Amino acid sequence: MVEIKSWFENRVCLVATMHKKEQVISPPIEQELGVKVVVPQAFNTDNFGTFTREIKRLGTQLEAARLKAQKALEMTGESLVITSEGSFFPHPTLPYAACDRELIFFFDQVNQIEIVAQEISLETNYSHASIRTIDEGLQFAQKVDFPSHGLIVMPNSEAEKNDPIFKGIVTENDLFNAIKTVLEFSPKKIVHIETDMRAMYNPTRMKVIAKATQNLIDKIFNTCPNCHCPGFDVVEHKSGLPCGLCGFPTDLIHSEIYRCQKCQLQQIKSFPNGQKSADPMYCNYCNP
Repeated sequence: MVEIKSWFENRVCLVATMHKKEQVISPPIEQELGVKVVVPQAFNTDNFGTFTREIKRLGTQLEAARLKAQKALEMTGESLVITSEGSFFPHPTLPYAACDRELIFFFDQVNQIEIVAQEISLETNYSHASIRTIDEGLQFAQKVDFPSHGLIVMPNSEAEKNDPIFKGIVTENDLFNAIKTVLEFSPKKIVHIETDMRAMYNPTRMKVIAKATQNLIDKIFNTCPNCHCPGFDVVEHKSGLPCGLCGFPTDLIHSEIYRCQKCQLQQIKSFPNGQKSADPMYCNYCNP
């Protein structure tokens, strides 16, 4: 069997970031793959989108991550790269709860292997508010783990040209000055304050990126049974898990289809969640 490290060992692997994500990505990647991690210098990832929205993200999370990877390889002439994209949104079923979806993209240009992993977590301080006073700003800061986690202050939730935007605020003095400046700038005397979700100012997010990195490593080590190519991964989910009471197919996952990027071998794995039947509550016949 071909060892995983033989695919990558002694190669340079770029981690295309300017927000210090390499602090949690590099150690396990270097140890498990035998690569040397390098952060490309003068590579401005803000060109692909900013959390403060003055530069819109280019496409979806995956599209932005893929584009960053391509540009980093073009700039450096290397052939192995990792990029990361985060997204924050309200939880679809839990009121007032926020989610962090961290996507990790791995591309090997030599072997034409693309592997994507993610981690979705409720562990996030993602929040924002409209305030009118410095005291309201300090109250918000106390709720979001300031000063260990940074803040952003700006006039509106959607940045406009020439707006004063203060990022990476980690001291009360800087927070005071930012709010004061924006209040003076704002005709309505309202300030938008939000958590700085850039990784270097958000230790909680860094932990989720670390988990996503481990998920990536697990996927890399899941090899094709036929050609041993890394990244033997799920390409399709099939619903139809039978109801435990009547046997009627439900919308829950019954099986997953795995496919190799190299030899195109496919395998169907039934009952991936370890369940061979669904609770009748999910059945459209028993619980219409």
